[in-house]
Amino acid sequence: MKTAFLFPGQGSQAVGMCKDLYEQYAVVRDTFAEADDALGFKISELIFNGPEDQLVLTVNTQPAILTASVATQRVLAEKGITCDVAAGHSLGEYSALVAAGGLSFRDAVRTVRARGQYMQEAVPVGEGGMAAVLGLTQEQVVEVCQRVEQETGEAVQGVNFNCPGQIVIAGSTKGVAAATEALKAAGAKRAVPLAVSAPFHSTLLQPAADRLAVVLDQDAFQDGAFPVYANVTAKPLTDAAEIKRLLVLQAARPVQWENSVKAMIADGVDTFVEVGPGKVLSGFLKRIDRKQKSLNVEDLESLEKTLAYFEEVR
Repeated sequence: MKTAFLFPGQGSQAVGMCKDLYEQYAVVRDTFAEADDALGFKISELIFNGPEDQLVLTVNTQPAILTASVATQRVLAEKGITCDVAAGHSLGEYSALVAAGGLSFRDAVRTVRARGQYMQEAVPVGEGGMAAVLGLTQEQVVEVCQRVEQETGEAVQGVNFNCPGQIVIAGSTKGVAAATEALKAAGAKRAVPLAVSAPFHSTLLQPAADRLAVVLDQDAFQDGAFPVYANVTAKPLTDAAEIKRLLVLQAARPVQWENSVKAMIADGVDTFVEVGPGKVLSGFLKRIDRKQKSLNVEDLESLEKTLAYFEEVR
């Protein structure tokens, strides 16, 4: 059995996430205290009590999900459940790198807060957007977006290649609107605007990547103890210098999630555990390859189910 841990990205947050694990495990309480200390304010209070309109702000969401995910992974480590490889969706790549020892938790939680701020500030609110496209292939979406860019002069591209039939595009507000209509005409089942505040992972976020590079230069990177499949390349990564280089690129480059999961399967992974809030990545996995074993850990109930599974197969 070869196991991969998958770490969720923005959108998986919920007020109260990780609360029962926090009450049960000292390692979770210690992780939340470490985050509070590193950030200089009580992110734990915001996670457990909200208000939701503050938790969903990108600058808060990113360190909040990272903290909940790392705390959950540390519980698994205490229970003797480890992974052979890992990956994380966008923000989740930082959680995966912390788990692999490539980046310290303190550095990561401070960095992703800055990342959230820079991503939000890269494009004025209302000038960029995103949309989910259902029912087309990667090649179709890329071709239509390139054509719309050429015809309109507006930026738009595929940015999250999540699973077969589910791709997210991003760009200028006008570019996304034009591409949405063109994608429907090309046969998309649906093309739905997303309630987000910035065109994440598009070329419009290059200013955020440039600012993030300065912060990442101050972080201490180490070679990973196990490979983390990078969003940008969908290839396994352990080298410290390459980890930092790709994190800079990641902010303004597409997330190659489907290709990352397929690469892990090709490399022998047959058991996937989503570690952290939500089941978004488990849903993508079922669309990519339903034969793979899929588990998740986000609370006491799901932890007990996952522990029971590993106990049985061992």
